[in-house]
Amino acid sequence: MHCNLDGKVSLVTGAARGIGQQIANRFAANGSRVVFTDVLPDVHQSAAQAGQHAFEMNVTDAVQIEQVIGKVVEEYGRLDILVNNAGINTLAHRVTLDEFPRSEWDRILSVDLDGVFQVSQIASRVMRRQGSGRIINIASIAGLVPLRLQCAFIAAKAGVVNLTKGMALELGPFGILVNGIAPGSTLTEGTRQLFYGEGGKFHEKVQRMLDHVPLGRPATVDEIAIGALFLADPENSYMNGHILTIDGGWTAGYSRDF
Repeated sequence: MHCNLDGKVSLVTGAARGIGQQIANRFAANGSRVVFTDVLPDVHQSAAQAGQHAFEMNVTDAVQIEQVIGKVVEEYGRLDILVNNAGINTLAHRVTLDEFPRSEWDRILSVDLDGVFQVSQIASRVMRRQGSGRIINIASIAGLVPLRLQCAFIAAKAGVVNLTKGMALELGPFGILVNGIAPGSTLTEGTRQLFYGEGGKFHEKVQRMLDHVPLGRPATVDEIAIGALFLADPENSYMNGHILTIDGGWTAGYSRDF
């Protein structure tokens, strides 16, 4: 898929690897100047490979977010597209609610929900002054149809789903379109550690999970990135408050045999 992002300035959080890196790469390949951000120092190498700039940025640190977005506006004069991709889950604590550690709840919510709020709040002030902008929030199908043993993650992603819709209501009058993406299981380093790698924590259960996906496989990161490119396309100018589900049909209904 191709669209014309010439002259557009984009910022992608969590862009050192995985979905965020591929979204940033797709935007750059379609003409956008892209700022890769992440807490991981790898972000500089990822950006350099795409011929773009990078900043180390923690989405839980409002001061750091202000500084980075300020530098983006100072250098480029504007910010047209924000992709809130940064997110975490838990590998160690796949347990029921009564055993889930409060510290892990706070850690996940601070990144996956509070981080989306903080970065969007600061970026939207720039976009309001411009009278235009796009914000794309990466949620999850777990925010639409809860999954077991992930109480913090599903709560955060459900929050992102409705926050996206609320932002669309509030920011639409100022020319800012806000939409989200709900990926299904996607082949990343994190899901390799959980499912798809030979030594994955739940490798023996991977086929049971994929039996619920009509396409029978996880998504690639590029298949999610193409969805983000569609939402960023200037010609896609009337979609606002929508959650684009990219899950191979997982949430379409029961695909298993009874």
